[in-house]
Amino acid sequence: MRYEELTDQVRARAGLPDRRSAERAVQATLETLAERIPGGLADHLAAQLPVRAAEPMRRVAASYPGSAEERAYRRDHGERFDLTGFAGRIAWRTEHTEEEALREASAFFEVLDAAVDPELMEKVYGVLPSDIRALLPEARAVLDDRAEETGGDRGGAGSADLETQ
Repeated sequence: MRYEELTDQVRARAGLPDRRSAERAVQATLETLAERIPGGLADHLAAQLPVRAAEPMRRVAASYPGSAEERAYRRDHGERFDLTGFAGRIAWRTEHTEEEALREASAFFEVLDAAVDPELMEKVYGVLPSDIRALLPEARAVLDDRAEETGGDRGGAGSADLETQ
């Protein structure tokens, strides 16, 4: 999948008026996700994204502020915040309401889930708190609930490789 396809799909699923709005939603969600998940995982995810989509994740991961110990902790664990913080950061970056930010992030996760290696998405979703996982595509959320009930692994959805150009 190319960057334009990614943004077009997010635009359509989120009901955004134009590609620029979709690009802002994609960038804001990826930057916020990069803050929330461990840096190494963000790097792996960025490697499966088109270059223009990967850049915001890499920029955030490379710019962790603080002492060497704080940067090492964030690199290994990510920053801790819940759905309210997640929505607030996306809303701030896109200059939209938190409700709009959640709709856009949910649309983005649907596109991402179908486009990235399922095992990697399992790792990404595994480090997110349950309130943020509520943004998951419905099929994965159902599998997620079943796995929690049985104590087993979460199932994966189909994938298509993203081109890195």
